[in-house]
Amino acid sequence: MIQFTLWDIVSHLLIGMGWTVGLSFAAFILGSTAGMVMLFARISPNPLLRQLAKIYIEFFQGTPLLMQLFLLFFGLALMGIDISALATALIGLTLFTSAYLAEIWRGCVESLPFGQWEASASLAMNRWQQMRYVIIPQAVRISLPPTVGFSVQVVKGTAVTSIIGFMEITKTGTMIANATFKPMLVYGLVAIGYFLICFPLSAFARRVERRSYATYMR
Repeated sequence: MIQFTLWDIVSHLLIGMGWTVGLSFAAFILGSTAGMVMLFARISPNPLLRQLAKIYIEFFQGTPLLMQLFLLFFGLALMGIDISALATALIGLTLFTSAYLAEIWRGCVESLPFGQWEASASLAMNRWQQMRYVIIPQAVRISLPPTVGFSVQVVKGTAVTSIIGFMEITKTGTMIANATFKPMLVYGLVAIGYFLICFPLSAFARRVERRSYATYMR
């Protein structure tokens, strides 16, 4: 049995924690970009674009993230495409994130009174100008709390990428637990690591929600 001191365990978990934060951040940024594209397609006047966006969103919302990662990792390998665990994890989480954010944002856009569209149309704005100057600025305020809240789900979703061998904090913890035979200690520290990442995000989401509600009540 390999002898690990407590500091050895913590230092290795901190490295895995860094990969978890990095993957979450990259997937959230890329997923936000793709989600915005899906949002515009979902509310487009073009019925074909709306239908394609709906199918995309329903597929990634209606199937487990683990299955999506397996399809990417093993499916591409069967087609002769060599893809790393990091690339698979990033692509998979980006697609997963984009689908959920697109629906969150669509709900925020559609929650605005239809009079906002009519008022902006009366000013001779085209659809792009309506979205840019009237709809999006109002929808952003509404969408901030659920968007920040969903970032917690992205962080926790990184744990699934350990199945395909990506060395985030869960995979690192599993390897250390197998080497030290101290699963309670190791996984307890892993849980603390996730808490240290997710709790500030959850607290920030609640704060944004309270401020948004206070602003709305004025």
